[in-house]
Amino acid sequence: MPACVIDASAIMAVLLGEPDRATLVRQTEGLELVAPASVHWEIGNALSAGLKRRRFGLAEARRAVTAYDMIPIRFVDVSLSESLDVSAQHGVYAYDAYLLVCARQQRSPLLTLDLALARVAQAIGVDLLLPPP
Repeated sequence: MPACVIDASAIMAVLLGEPDRATLVRQTEGLELVAPASVHWEIGNALSAGLKRRRFGLAEARRAVTAYDMIPIRFVDVSLSESLDVSAQHGVYAYDAYLLVCARQQRSPLLTLDLALARVAQAIGVDLLLPPP
């Protein structure tokens, strides 16, 4: 089964029913979803940030967690040393570097809604799986 590396921006768009939700679900049908283990904690951070900013309430956050738990994602370890190199060379945070390194290691495209991350991915030769504009 072909795979794609998925980031927290794409997952959160699905969980919160954002406009790209249907397209993202369609694009990932028949693909194995892969992510560095850090994505799991990024989802928790994004949900807690939404609560703090009162973007949604606890009940919606809990529904999002329930939905997230149903998404079949294979979490993988990535090289910390290689991630540090990518971070230093491209001026990105570690969490973005983990995704880039993961996509390289898996030889899979990256699915992200983060345009800055997408630009770095292209610069280092990582293929992208982007929702249509």
